Amino acid sequence: MDDRQFRNAMGKFATGVNVIATETDGKIHGMTANAFMSVSLDPKLIVISIKEDAKMLEMIKETMRFSVNVLSREQQEESMIFAGQKKMEDAFKFDYLEQVPVVRNALAQLSCEVYNEHVEGDHTLFIGRVTGLDLQDGDPLIFNCGKYRELKELENVSV
Repeated sequence: MDDRQFRNAMGKFATGVNVIATETDGKIHGMTANAFMSVSLDPKLIVISIKEDAKMLEMIKETMRFSVNVLSREQQEESMIFAGQKKMEDAFKFDYLEQVPVVRNALAQLSCEVYNEHVEGDHTLFIGRVTGLDLQDGDPLIFNCGKYRELKELENVSV
């Protein structure tokens, strides 16, 4: 199989869209990601996957802190900004949770400390211990087959 075929296969799995953020030397850095999942309830752990050539990799290693921000369906623009697909006219305004920058109005904001890290292939997996969280109501932004999507509830059908 070639790389494109593998990427297409992985794209069949619908995911939520997240922005990972951290702050170094007074500057906040963010990147769009969809490689995120929960790992453990006790302790409360999550995992994110960062490509070895991403600028965010060294920033998280330096700060040992980051946030995961689950975007709502109204935040496609934020996703595109942090994926480098769209330019902003003004500086992006972040909020803070446990002294970690978070995306304003995200459905879920998780502040994390690096608990462990593992290099696997061309990515580093950061295990984050969740130190704080904030939740909002709303529907998530979904990514599937290279496109943004909305979550739709299926009708209950009696069998």
